[in-house]
Amino acid sequence: MTLDQIITDLQLKVLTEPIDFSSISPTHGYVSDMLSCVMTGAKHQSIWVTLQAHNNIVAVACLLELAAVIITENAQPDAETIKKANEEGITLLSCPQNSFYISGKLWEMGLRDQ
Repeated sequence: MTLDQIITDLQLKVLTEPIDFSSISPTHGYVSDMLSCVMTGAKHQSIWVTLQAHNNIVAVACLLELAAVIITENAQPDAETIKKANEEGITLLSCPQNSFYISGKLWEMGLRDQ
């Protein structure tokens, strides 16, 4: 499964500059709004699902080399956060649904935590 498929199937809005999403294959998923939990629990190339939309999500995603961050409930990062994500090569995505819904859909698509 590619990030392009996930974006299309879940009708996610791409907030950062478009890249070749078809070449990115997320390996895991992780859901948390606690940055410390994400830093200890998310695996390399995971998709992180969160309600957080501040600048620190970019730092965590960069540190862990995550495939993408899905920001739920239409929470919107500010322009500085999007700019930083673009500079660091982090894909930020947005959706109106809550984290539980998106996690369930990712699970149905075959993305697991192990």
